[in-house]
Amino acid sequence: MKYTLRALSALIAYPSEDLQAHIGPVREALYREAELPPEALARLDPLFDAFASQDLFELQVHYCELFDSSRALSLHLFEHVHGDGRQRGQAMIDLGQTYLARGFMMREAELPDYLPMFLEFLSILPQDEAEEWLAQPTHVLATLEQRLIERETYYAAVLHNLLHLAKRRPSSGAVQDLPDYRDPATPDEIDRAWEDAPIDFRAPLGEATQPSTLMTRLRAAQRDARDHAKGG
Repeated sequence: MKYTLRALSALIAYPSEDLQAHIGPVREALYREAELPPEALARLDPLFDAFASQDLFELQVHYCELFDSSRALSLHLFEHVHGDGRQRGQAMIDLGQTYLARGFMMREAELPDYLPMFLEFLSILPQDEAEEWLAQPTHVLATLEQRLIERETYYAAVLHNLLHLAKRRPSSGAVQDLPDYRDPATPDEIDRAWEDAPIDFRAPLGEATQPSTLMTRLRAAQRDARDHAKGG
């Protein structure tokens, strides 16, 4: 499963020259490990075709138009459950400390809840544990899949395959509880939407977060969203 997770991590990350040059081996790794059914893998063909036929700049523009300009499509998991709340910072600190406790070193440029990095972390875990972790944010993954389907982009297939790996589909209520962001329309709104409070990852290493703790935070965030909606 580890190669499948790493391949999907690469496919949902920002298109790079290195990825485009090695898109064939990425596809081969997915088929060789055979963790996903043929129907699910076939959904990735348009994405592989795009990498094989399009100019890298075109791929990058399409990616940025989706994930970098739309808060509704953010690849930061806690963005969808905590929003700008204070819980988001603490959740990311806990997740970052879990990475360190398990010997996983993050790239300095990314936050712990960035989906490609989260998948890389799962790839170093035993398979049953990786599946348990991946099952926790399925309501976020399903929401992203639906929003990408609505935008008619081949990236929806990556989320579809992740949900297959998780072996769990979220309830409709869990999906509906996530905030339905209105994408910012002006440059000032975009700046405000993506402005985050500073986070200190040098905090003392505490007890590593377990999947059950992550689910507790996700569910708590859902309750906070409902309470905020009722209060508003």
